[in-house]
Amino acid sequence: MLPWNRVLRPLSALVLALVLALTSAATATAQTASAPSRGWNDFSCQPSSAHPRPVVLVHGTLGNKIDNWLVLAPYLVKRGYCVFSLDYGQLPGVPFFHGLGPIEESAAQLDAFVERVRTSTGAAKVDIVGHSQGGMMPRYYLKYLGGASEVNALVGLAPNNHGTTLLGLTRLLPYFPGASDLLDRHAPALTAQVAGSDFLTRLNAGGDTVPGVRYTVIATRYDQVVTPYRTQFLSGPNVRNVLLQDLCPLDFSEHVAIGVLDLVAAHEVANALDPANARRTTCASVFG
Repeated sequence: MLPWNRVLRPLSALVLALVLALTSAATATAQTASAPSRGWNDFSCQPSSAHPRPVVLVHGTLGNKIDNWLVLAPYLVKRGYCVFSLDYGQLPGVPFFHGLGPIEESAAQLDAFVERVRTSTGAAKVDIVGHSQGGMMPRYYLKYLGGASEVNALVGLAPNNHGTTLLGLTRLLPYFPGASDLLDRHAPALTAQVAGSDFLTRLNAGGDTVPGVRYTVIATRYDQVVTPYRTQFLSGPNVRNVLLQDLCPLDFSEHVAIGVLDLVAAHEVANALDPANARRTTCASVFG
């Protein structure tokens, strides 16, 4: 006799994964050309009383202000937020793929962008949502550039908070003489994100958080870029660490999908931005 529970369980997981992918892909396709015209990066937007803080979206390494947010930006605009995104960490002669320059300089770019958003909207503080490096880099702004007085909450999707081993591959760098120096010269943000880097040592010295800011980390156990995935979590007051599979066990999003496509993760982002009106995130959250 067939063990039907063993057959149906993976089938149901596959069906949900297809729903997640197809729903998210359809949303992204529909928004590709029209995202800014629907209120995203509209500097005339004025925050409502329900959502008084603008949301600043910070892309990940090799991302940009449009492609990283084709799902999440319209998702938040539809819910009444003023939403803004920036490009940072650009290298000369490299279009589209950003987040490669020195992270300290990227944090300064974020600082200037937040000031522009605050000035145009009249908001005293913003909320920041970042993916990968974009969930970690703002912590430098908060800690060293005065951002703690300008930011209410930081939400990180698969953020590289304590460095990555890239599934152990970074341990091979010493066996390739000059490789680290070459990367550091041409794409310094990459070497800065390796576990144990000087940048991360300084960033995390004295604790992961700064007073006055709420932190949420949303990670996936299937992350293949920021590894081990639990290194993404933060320690300290006003921290909430969330594992995506605790919300939806059938969600198989990896490092890119959690920030770019996943509507279950987007629902939890909305909860983190407005915890007073949070609704429980489940697998069904993909439907809205």
